[in-house]
Amino acid sequence: MTQNHIATVQPLPSSILHNSAEVRRQYTRAAAKQAVQFISRKVRVFNRRTAEMTQDMTQVQGGH
Repeated sequence: MTQNHIATVQPLPSSILHNSAEVRRQYTRAAAKQAVQFISRKVRVFNRRTAEMTQDMTQVQGGH
């Protein structure tokens, strides 16, 4: 006999699910993680462009 598995073993009422401090903490943690990834991606792109610009400038100046 097979059993169907669902995401949660005991589904919670929406009032508990949306007001739970643990759920809010998880959402906050996920949002913070996304923000850090977004910022680090922007910094990486900025650093890459800065490196390309400095290489271009040294080639213009004669490669010193």
